[in-house]
Amino acid sequence: MDENVRRSYYFRREEFLRSQEPLRSNAILLITKMLDWSNQNPGSKHLVDEMLHSIFFLGRVNNVPYTPESIIPDKDMLEALEDKYPKPFQCYSSQLPKRSPFSCVLDMIILQERQDEVKIRNSLKKLINSLDADFLVSNTACVTSCQKTNKKYYGVSMSTTGPNPGKIVIAASCCSVWDDYVAGAVMTYYPEKVKKPYFDGTINLPDKVSCEAFNIKNLSPLPPCKSCGNLFGLKTSATREWPYGNCAEVESVSNMLKVEEEVKRKAKPTSPTYTPENRAKAKDSLMKVLKKVLNMVHFKWSGEFYIPQNTHSG
Repeated sequence: MDENVRRSYYFRREEFLRSQEPLRSNAILLITKMLDWSNQNPGSKHLVDEMLHSIFFLGRVNNVPYTPESIIPDKDMLEALEDKYPKPFQCYSSQLPKRSPFSCVLDMIILQERQDEVKIRNSLKKLINSLDADFLVSNTACVTSCQKTNKKYYGVSMSTTGPNPGKIVIAASCCSVWDDYVAGAVMTYYPEKVKKPYFDGTINLPDKVSCEAFNIKNLSPLPPCKSCGNLFGLKTSATREWPYGNCAEVESVSNMLKVEEEVKRKAKPTSPTYTPENRAKAKDSLMKVLKKVLNMVHFKWSGEFYIPQNTHSG
């Protein structure tokens, strides 16, 4: 190999490896913060457990793979975490997370701030501005409000980096944690942003429901993208189409529909193609994509979705 070519190759390789380093630094900061918050909020340690598994999984399938040991180089911290939270260490290389790490962080912040929306927004902003822009962070949050019950439901965008981790966690969320109407809406388009000709699970949210997305870094409002308009009937003039399932609206609407029975009844999909048989076909298509992507990143899936432990004291 020519000397100049060799130097150029190693330089690019070093730059690429350096560009992946925020995964580790963000992970350490998030873990430290979540441990602190969990000590202040009894009954929240399952959120730390779930986030650890999600972070370790994303490290495992990253372009530059990270083991838990390489994410947490401090041996004492690593041993203390493994002693208190053994299951994420045991399952990160065989089970899929149900959601991305920052969703666990959001749940903890909601507990920490006692459901106070202004404090939740400001806490998210403060945390995001202490992190690097890439890896394990969500850029957008959403507050979905139900006027009739005066309740608010929160969500964040996928805190994954790159197309493959995003496709994996979106599919996993569809199969495990999202409300069935929301999962059906996402499966209508997953993964290629093209509506399936045989299945339409999209919904129209009632007028008395509002979705307000915002940029976490500066709290500025964000209109719904074209994808959210297609999924939920949200009015928008936006032309940008994010991957279906990526946006914060998806999680917040899902959280609302799990609680608001009347809203869910009014939002039921109306397409004649929304049948159990067609839904099963759409889910089968999603599973084929999921397994193909997992094979691409050399991940041997047990077929299980991670369930965090709730046995920790506090």
